Amino acid sequence: MTNPYEVLGISPNATNEEVRDAYRALAKKYHPDNYVDNPISDLAEEKMKEINEAYDEILRQRAGESKNSDGNSYTNTSGFSQKSSDPVMQKIRDAINRGDYKQAETLLNEVDQTRRTAEWFFLKGCVLVHSGYYFDAMRYFDRACELDPSNMEYKTMRDNLRTQSQSYGNPQARNAGGCNMCDVCAALYCLDCLCR
Repeated sequence: MTNPYEVLGISPNATNEEVRDAYRALAKKYHPDNYVDNPISDLAEEKMKEINEAYDEILRQRAGESKNSDGNSYTNTSGFSQKSSDPVMQKIRDAINRGDYKQAETLLNEVDQTRRTAEWFFLKGCVLVHSGYYFDAMRYFDRACELDPSNMEYKTMRDNLRTQSQSYGNPQARNAGGCNMCDVCAALYCLDCLCR
């Protein structure tokens, strides 16, 4: 992988806030939704993937290589802890492991609504994380955990994403009473509207 700090255009000495701000600015610029029906949409999608990977790598490094702030192992969607007994789901896992998220999404969308299991919701969430749709990914991870509450792979991914979303931003705001992920998302949405 390229130096993640170079990808985000910042110094390795940048503060966590500077890392976050650089990531947000690049994600806003290269988000695939900005390039729908545009000839460079594939390039924007590749750039967005590179930005997400760089940001994830910096977070991983700053959290102590493979530990996040609460001491739990960091789970990355590009290396699954389980194999699937369903050949279609295994093909989707293999596509995600290769970084071929378009193929994974195509395969996911081809699965009939009646055959969408907990694993389907989990894998859809993994694809959404890599596309930068964290709020939607959380909904899919929650659904996977509802359908299969004993599956630790699903629970770990959901909990890691929740932990990362709750620790995103100002530490004082994190500790404010009554603040949850919905409040954070609503605030980010409002801020995004104000910045346009």
